[in-house]
Amino acid sequence: MAQDHNFRYTHVEAGLVENVMLQRTADTDSYPSGWKYRLHLGTLEDLTLLRYDNSHEDTKGHELHTAAGDVDAGFTGMEAVLAEFWASADEYWDAVGGDPPRPY
Repeated sequence: MAQDHNFRYTHVEAGLVENVMLQRTADTDSYPSGWKYRLHLGTLEDLTLLRYDNSHEDTKGHELHTAAGDVDAGFTGMEAVLAEFWASADEYWDAVGGDPPRPY
């Protein structure tokens, strides 16, 4: 992960799009974890395959969205959530022969 507290990239390949945004925030009323994030993997046809986010952390917490539905994702730290997202996303990338450039 980047050394500063803001990290963002988008990668499109083989019909998939991976979009990652992490931002450290001082707005702990809306984001008690101190992070605002959206980790998304989907198709070019606008189907969400996998998305971790805390868009409504103050009311709904940390969520995992999939094509099958939404669940509470919990939060064990930003690096752990990012590593879990990348591991899950890699299963999709491996299936299509994709190779997103990542800083790990």
